Amino acid sequence: MSGCRKRCKREILKFAQYLLRLLTGSLHTDSVEDELEMATVRHRPEALELLEAQSKFTKKELQILYRGFKNECPSGVVNEETFKEIYSQFFPQGDSTTYAHFLFNAFDTDHNGAVSFEDFIKGLSILLRGTVQEKLNWAFNLYDINKDGYITKEEMLYIMKAIYDMMGKCTYPVLKEDAPRQHVETFFQKMDKNKDGVVTIDEFIESCQKDENIMRSMQLFENVI
Repeated sequence: MSGCRKRCKREILKFAQYLLRLLTGSLHTDSVEDELEMATVRHRPEALELLEAQSKFTKKELQILYRGFKNECPSGVVNEETFKEIYSQFFPQGDSTTYAHFLFNAFDTDHNGAVSFEDFIKGLSILLRGTVQEKLNWAFNLYDINKDGYITKEEMLYIMKAIYDMMGKCTYPVLKEDAPRQHVETFFQKMDKNKDGVVTIDEFIESCQKDENIMRSMQLFENVI
């Protein structure tokens, strides 16, 4: 394994280890419920019971997640620049700025320029424990940059280029410069059933459900928490 690939693997392992520490209770959960109820920070989070009802996490898991979130974001919310800084730590070998921008917008569902603990939990709940339909709806929303209900080739290309930029030079084999565009062309041939130049949510879901690689990748983090 090349040194570059080893570094990539180490970064992924570091992130996985942090996530496991966060979610198995290695980070303290003392008084988290009190903090949720009596928060004096700028953003006051919803009560645990309400978040538990709105997500697929238990009360204990929400306590642990809140502790980790508050450690990173004492104000109770994350703006886009902070989100980019946090995300760049996981992909130091590339430029994650653009992908983090798109991901931030997907978590910022009310488009107020900030991701609250509630926004974070609702998105994470779908990605980790949602149904196939919920996960694919979330992914469609990520690709649908202008939120008009359709994915164009340009929108998919923006996301693909952002992913390739984020991965940097740590891909094997080394990708050609036009790889993102070729990837998009292949996807569109599969997804755009009526050849009208856009992909609808129904076309997106149907195509993804027939792709074994996509379905396997969606199961990757199901047992993280």
